Amino acid sequence: MKQGLKLVALVGALLGFGLGAEGHAASDAHKSAAKKTIAQSAGAKQGSSKAAAPAGKTASAARHGSTRAAAAPAKVPHTSAGRATGHKAAAYEGSRKHLRKVSMADVDPSHLALYSASALVIDQETGQALIEKQSGTVVPIASISKLMTAMVVLDAKLDMNEVIAIGDDDVDGLKGTRSRLPVGTTMTRETAMLLALMSSENRAANSLGRHYPGGLPAFVKAMNRKAQALGMQNSRFEEPTGLSSNNVSTAHDLARMVAAAARYPEIRAFSTTGDARVDLNGHIREFHNTNALVRSDNWEIGVSKTGYISEAGRCLVMQARVADKPVVIVLLDSAGKMTRVGDANRIKRWMESASVVADRRPV
Repeated sequence: MKQGLKLVALVGALLGFGLGAEGHAASDAHKSAAKKTIAQSAGAKQGSSKAAAPAGKTASAARHGSTRAAAAPAKVPHTSAGRATGHKAAAYEGSRKHLRKVSMADVDPSHLALYSASALVIDQETGQALIEKQSGTVVPIASISKLMTAMVVLDAKLDMNEVIAIGDDDVDGLKGTRSRLPVGTTMTRETAMLLALMSSENRAANSLGRHYPGGLPAFVKAMNRKAQALGMQNSRFEEPTGLSSNNVSTAHDLARMVAAAARYPEIRAFSTTGDARVDLNGHIREFHNTNALVRSDNWEIGVSKTGYISEAGRCLVMQARVADKPVVIVLLDSAGKMTRVGDANRIKRWMESASVVADRRPV
C-alpha cells in the first residue's frame, strides 16, 4: 500500500515537472513572438515615419536609437554622410565643369532687352565691343555735341576765367527751348562750360562757340577738324549745342569722342557734377545734372552727357567703370523718358552677372 502511494506520488511529480517545463517553453516562445511583433511594428512605424516625414529622421533615430546603436552604431551615419558627400561632390563637379565654360563672351547680349535704337558698349582695355546694336547708323546726336564743344574750347587753351556774356544770338530760335540764363547774364568761361556739360544749357554752349577766336564759323570748323582727327568719319557738326538735327554721328564714332573727352580733367569733373549753386549776376541759382546716374552710389562714372531733340530721341553717353572694367556706353534714340537710364542699368547688371560667374571659377 505504501509502495503504491509512493509510485502515485512519483508519477504525479514527473507529470507536474513536464507540464511546468512545457509551460515555461510556451511562455518563452510567447515572449519571443511578442518581441518580434513589437520589433516589426516599430520597424514599420519607423519606415512609415521616414517616408511620411523625412525631417523627423533625427527624432525617430533618437527614439529607436538604443537598440540600433548597440547593433551597428556607425552604419547609418556613415552611409548617410557618404551618400551626401557623394551627391555634393557630383554637384560641385558638374557645377565646376559648367562654370569653366562661362565668360562674358558666352553670355549672349542679344538677350538683353535694350530699348535704345542704337547701342554700343566698348571695353576700353581691349577695344572689344561687348554690345552692339545698330552701332553704325548715322543719326542726330542732340546735346551729345556739347562734349565736342568743350574739347574744342579746351584745345584752344582759352582763359577759363575770362567773363563772357549771354547775347541775343545765343537764344534758341530753332527749337524754342527755354533757358535759365537770361540775355545779359555774365559768367566765366569755366562756369559756362560747367552749365553746358552738367545741365546741358544751350545758351551757355552757344556762347562758348561765339566767344571763340573767329566766332561761330571758326568754331564749327574746329569741331569738324577735331572729329576727323579722332577718326569720326561718319560725323558732322553744324553748331555747338546739338539743337540742329544736322549734328550727326554714329554710336561707333561717339565712342571715340567719349573716350577722347575722358582725357580732359575739366570735362570729367564738370560732366559728372551732380548739383551746383552758381552766382549769376548776384543771384544764387541751383543747377542739376541731366543724368541722374551721376548721383547714384551704384555707378562710377568718369564722363557723362545726355541729349534730346525730337529727331534724335533720348540719348546718353558715358565713360564708366563697370564690373571692374573701364567701358564706354553709347545709347541713342531711346523713346521713353527713362529708357536710356533703364538700358544703362540693364547693361551694368549684365556685365556684373557675367563677371560674377567668371570670378566663381575654381582656382
